[in-house]
Amino acid sequence: MITDLKPYAEYKESGLPWLGQVPGHWEVRRLRASITDCVNGIWGADPNGKDDLICVRVADFDRVSLRASLRKKTVRAIPLSARSRRLLKRGDLLLEKSGGGELQPVGAVVAFDHDKPAVCSNFVARMPLAAGYDTFYVNYLHSTLYAYRINVRSIKQTTGIQNLDGKAYLAESVAFPPPDEQAAIVRFLDWANGRLERAIRAKRKVIALLNEQKQAIIHRAVTRGLDPSVPLKDSGVPWLGEIPEHWEVRKVREIAQVINGYPFDSRRFSLDRGHPLIRIRDLNKSATAARYQGVFVEAARIRPGEVLIGMDGDFNVGTWEGDEDALLNQRMCCVRSASTAIDEYLRDALVRPLKEINDLTYATTVKHLASSQVERIQVAVPPSPELDSLVRFLREQRRAFGQGISRLEREITLLREYRTRLVADVVTGKLDVRAAAAALPDEALLDDVAVSCDPDDDAHDTDDFTDTEGEA
Repeated sequence: MITDLKPYAEYKESGLPWLGQVPGHWEVRRLRASITDCVNGIWGADPNGKDDLICVRVADFDRVSLRASLRKKTVRAIPLSARSRRLLKRGDLLLEKSGGGELQPVGAVVAFDHDKPAVCSNFVARMPLAAGYDTFYVNYLHSTLYAYRINVRSIKQTTGIQNLDGKAYLAESVAFPPPDEQAAIVRFLDWANGRLERAIRAKRKVIALLNEQKQAIIHRAVTRGLDPSVPLKDSGVPWLGEIPEHWEVRKVREIAQVINGYPFDSRRFSLDRGHPLIRIRDLNKSATAARYQGVFVEAARIRPGEVLIGMDGDFNVGTWEGDEDALLNQRMCCVRSASTAIDEYLRDALVRPLKEINDLTYATTVKHLASSQVERIQVAVPPSPELDSLVRFLREQRRAFGQGISRLEREITLLREYRTRLVADVVTGKLDVRAAAAALPDEALLDDVAVSCDPDDDAHDTDDFTDTEGEA
């Protein structure tokens, strides 16, 4: 059904270079025609048990389903005098006016699809829909404007935080179909997105299973070796259990040096100029998301292939896969030995103990790992000749599993790109979906919409934006 779509029979010039021709019966209007108001949110005060309301933040924007998620509720005290025009209603749109980041410029829009009393934060604006406009059609339209980066020309950059000029953004012109056609478009896109999301989830599940299988093989190799007939002994370390009797239990500090990252000034970060800067998001990648324009700090130098640990959130171990030396940012450390084989072995041997530490660490906000904890981690170390064979085995396992996982990740990326292209082609009138929408059975539509709008799907979470709401 998706592949059979055709253009409209008649088109006219929209007068907008980015949009081109639109269906002849669509009307070109400014975005602000679709809403009755644009009201900045409020952060309020700490909860007091009397004036408490849910406060929707940018962190609650689900950028896959294009809806506000209340899975992780933030509660703030909002006085009655400040609630006028700010109380959210089902069908409102929420506009991100402040925040943004390197990979996600400010200006995202999601729908509020709940009946619970709530307001939005000071970084967000409430936009009630005008009569004759379908919430979810306009929501899809905003997502296309974001994909086309139309929002970027209304961004007023300030130090650290991007601000969107809402008046300028809502003055952008777009083409709107009649109300009944808006509903048909939403019906079709909800169904198509549900099918695509189902395919993406299936691939994610396969990736998770491959990662579990890889870790099981690697864990056995770094605790039992490759010879199943070798005599074993009790290691004295709970997570290690029994190990080959000729292996030694060593603390990390006995075989390697733990080097902390450096607190670089974020005001000197750049997307394309300066020295490569490794942050937690850059583990196991060949390019960094940011560069540093200051003096190269020799004490923070990291070479390609060295073992790195992310020390905030979930404690992750990996390497820097780039082809040039880089700088290591704070909240990370490097585990460096005098032996390449030891370094490569530790990359895999540290995965399980870091997970054990992570599971046992309690934190009310973000978990943090100290370098002294890394130094005390105990690992089982084989003698040199066996170590070399084991490292070759581990390298081959990573390569084999990595190829399969990378292929699935590429397929997911292509599905997401196709989804973005499909939405854009439909909401800009390049494809006519009216007949396809009318042919959809209600049962199939409900099933697929449920898949695409699941509020409890962790895979929709993102950390590519700067989340500092409440600080303004």
